[in-house]
Amino acid sequence: MMSGRRTNLAAARKSAGHTQESLAAALHIDRSTVIRWEAGDYTPLPYLRPKLARLLRQTPEQLHALFNIAGTAPPAEPLSKDIAHACAWLDQRLDWPSGASARSVADRLPSVRRDLPARRARRARVTQQQIARALRAYYGDDPVYSTYTDGDITTSILTRADWLDLQTPLTSEHEHSTVETSTGERGTVEIDPAAALDRLAEVEAAGVRLTNDSLYRILDIDVRDDGLHTRLGVAEFLEYALTLDLLENELLDAIADGRRTEPGTLPLRDSYLPDLASVTGLSDRLCVGGIVVLTAIARPGNDYAVLLQDRSAAVVNAPNQRTVIPKGFHQPITDTTADAPFRVSLLRELEEELFGRTDLDGTLGPSLALAPLHEGRLSAPMRWLHHHDALRLEITALGINLVSGNLECACLATIDNPDFWTTFAGDIEANWEAQGLEAHAALTVSRPIGPGPASTPWNNEGLFAYVQGLNRGT
Repeated sequence: MMSGRRTNLAAARKSAGHTQESLAAALHIDRSTVIRWEAGDYTPLPYLRPKLARLLRQTPEQLHALFNIAGTAPPAEPLSKDIAHACAWLDQRLDWPSGASARSVADRLPSVRRDLPARRARRARVTQQQIARALRAYYGDDPVYSTYTDGDITTSILTRADWLDLQTPLTSEHEHSTVETSTGERGTVEIDPAAALDRLAEVEAAGVRLTNDSLYRILDIDVRDDGLHTRLGVAEFLEYALTLDLLENELLDAIADGRRTEPGTLPLRDSYLPDLASVTGLSDRLCVGGIVVLTAIARPGNDYAVLLQDRSAAVVNAPNQRTVIPKGFHQPITDTTADAPFRVSLLRELEEELFGRTDLDGTLGPSLALAPLHEGRLSAPMRWLHHHDALRLEITALGINLVSGNLECACLATIDNPDFWTTFAGDIEANWEAQGLEAHAALTVSRPIGPGPASTPWNNEGLFAYVQGLNRGT
């Protein structure tokens, strides 16, 4: 029902030098929306109000008065601690009034809770091959980089000849890392407010854990004769989760709904990663890194068990997908400089995802230990490996995942002493990030192995690390 024409709003628009058309264009909305505002039919959504206030040269309080908006109303329902924190972060990042994001997320929750189960079921039916084909078609060919293939396997991992079939040890002698703790505005990502709010509402409705840990951002990476050289910066997880990490679901939804996926049809991808130059220009954008590790454990009888997981629905990254284990982001634990080598993230993930170290799980709270990977704090399996010098870590390949632009460090973690299996096989247990853990005999597996249920598609970077790891083993 109409509440009366807002003549003061129209006057403020004209005073600021805007027509209805120019105001709508500046806000990326349709002119009919502005007409309805001035007619008194609607009020602007919360995420539009800060920019609208700037365009009309009004304070937030003056804008609220123009629309008769109560500026201090709490969210329709309380949000979880993680999402409330993310909403506060988003308010600050977008220069919005305190509580604006929380109200918008709460407003979205009823419809998201209604639609999300069907949406997630549709996404789960999209196969790894469909994703790879769509991204290959979107980006086309390049003389240096190409998407990784092996036989009839095609992935979304963009790589090049000198990044494949590596045998680079992950040791202090072979990893050379530098960290730039201040990168200024380089690679700052513009947040799409509506997409970010939709993501937070989905995360809240699904009960996914979302904490704003620090991540390493990849500025440069190179494999040389003396090992791996990396130049890193530091970013916030929410900066990634509310920007480039949105690209996966945008693509999955388009494929699941039978929509086109070429350039010009995926707004977020068209903005964040529009071409191969933007994908490969690591230092000019936000590029976070990850480790994907094929773990192979010698068993009595002269074979190796290779481990696979089916990811839980409760994870932010690669939910409901089949992949290798461990798998995690490259991020500092307590010391930004000392934790910069990829081997630190690999050891942390082994402890957390397979050996039961919950104190290393950042989603459960910050670590209170100064040196959480000190020998005195290691799990019994990891301490045994350390004393027997039985754990061999190496990089098998590097690639950029076209799904979200992440730099994937494919690794192989090999335990060659079969006594470890005899002693500790019963202690190996995946954490909450997995909904299933399997061991397969490396000497008898085919590619890809372990198809799992029909609803569990392979994860592209996991398949990349799996095949490269097997190639290394053979």
